[in-house]
Amino acid sequence: MSETVRVTSFTTLVEIVTARDAGRVNARIAVPGATGRTGRFVLAELDRRGLTPVPCARDTDLDRAFGAVDAVINCAGPFAETAEPVLAAAIRAGVPYLDVTAELEVIGDTFARHAGAPIPVVPAVAFFGGLGDLLATAALGGATTADRIVIGYDLSDWHPTHGTRATGRVSAERRGGRRVVHTGGRLRYRDGAAPRTQFPFAGGRRAVVGEFTMADSATIPTHIEVPEIETYMNTEAVDDLHADDPAGPVPVDASGRSAQTFHVEVIAHSGGVARRASASGRDIYAVTAPLVVEAAVRLLAGEGAKPGVACAGARFDAREFLRALTPDHLAATIPDGAAR
Repeated sequence: MSETVRVTSFTTLVEIVTARDAGRVNARIAVPGATGRTGRFVLAELDRRGLTPVPCARDTDLDRAFGAVDAVINCAGPFAETAEPVLAAAIRAGVPYLDVTAELEVIGDTFARHAGAPIPVVPAVAFFGGLGDLLATAALGGATTADRIVIGYDLSDWHPTHGTRATGRVSAERRGGRRVVHTGGRLRYRDGAAPRTQFPFAGGRRAVVGEFTMADSATIPTHIEVPEIETYMNTEAVDDLHADDPAGPVPVDASGRSAQTFHVEVIAHSGGVARRASASGRDIYAVTAPLVVEAAVRLLAGEGAKPGVACAGARFDAREFLRALTPDHLAATIPDGAAR
């Protein structure tokens, strides 16, 4: 039988968990945005892992709710509106904060405003942002510099949720409709249409849209010194994303997952050597749940639990983290050995 542990601070929880078997601690995790698609997957994954989810609606009194939990996983977008108030409430409660944002600007704001936070803050532990960051970190094998990182996304289709569309509109407004790229060691804005080209996936070349910058370009540079990050998305997914289709993902099994498949490849170039890591699976919304819950479980066990803002690749052993998700959630290929 699992044992429920009530604590009043993050420090106390770490002491309890590290002093005993972490698997026996039934931590309570608040989930703002629990009614959204990703939020529902997170609730199910928390329950599967033996944790107690505490769903929070938009009108929930956060101070009261967070005072009775051990960590917060924020799934409520657009995060430009929710990240700051939810994170501030987590700081007041003294509990770790994680979120699943894919908004580059929000990630940048979080790092800028909360570098000295008294709690662990882990933004963008999701398919976009967290997975690419972990793959890049694993590909580098412990190195903290790279000449160039190239990320290729191949989705069988992409029918975004209403939340994803709303988030996209907010980000587009913040950028004035411009595209964003990571070049010259920082994010820069560009006008005009994105280039179309071919990407050399391990399974064969695919037609892609280039400069399709995602949250990885905000997470990776926080702990890896890299002047250039190139991101590509297969054209079918981009066309789906821009189509006038409000239906969103269609569940095809009891878990609520759609039939969508994904494949991500990250190629880290350093000193003339290219090292490739990849991950494949089903449903980009569903796979976010095991990513962020795995991060929460590790934090509560004391791993990577120092206060302040740091993304998943900086806090955890990326290879071990990805292996923990294989084969239940991902099929991952990670190069052996350290980068030379």
